[in-house]
Amino acid sequence: MSISIRPAKIQDAETILHFINELAIYEKEPDAVKNTVQDIEQKLFGDDVRAHALICEQDGEAIGFAVYFFNYSTWLGKYGLYLEDLYVTQDKRGAGAGKAIMKHLAQTAIQKDCGRFEWVVLDWNKSTIDFYQSIGAEPQDEWIIYRLTGQALKNFAEQP
Repeated sequence: MSISIRPAKIQDAETILHFINELAIYEKEPDAVKNTVQDIEQKLFGDDVRAHALICEQDGEAIGFAVYFFNYSTWLGKYGLYLEDLYVTQDKRGAGAGKAIMKHLAQTAIQKDCGRFEWVVLDWNKSTIDFYQSIGAEPQDEWIIYRLTGQALKNFAEQP
């Protein structure tokens, strides 16, 4: 079985949305996805692209995806690569697809002179945590993620 990673194309938007929905189900948030094919086409393939997507294929069949973007480390003075999502369809796991995606992204980070490659993982997702640790990644326990979304974001943005 041959695994390959390629940049996603606009024609992959429906496949990407399918994987996003599968990921949401896996992460126990099946009703959280508001994304649409049109959103994906615009945000990942439009004129003002700020994020990028990869498709993982096994023998020509799409079996997974990743979405990533670049940020900037003020301390390092370098860009970083941030992995937003990585997903391999459940019946195709264990064949090296996730590792191939991670390796591709690590190589991209090196090619782009990034100082770090980061992502988050749900604390209950033991198999994924074990996988990340097996490739040499280390948890950053000293950081707590904060988030403003929805009405709270609007309320704060509109405060005088």
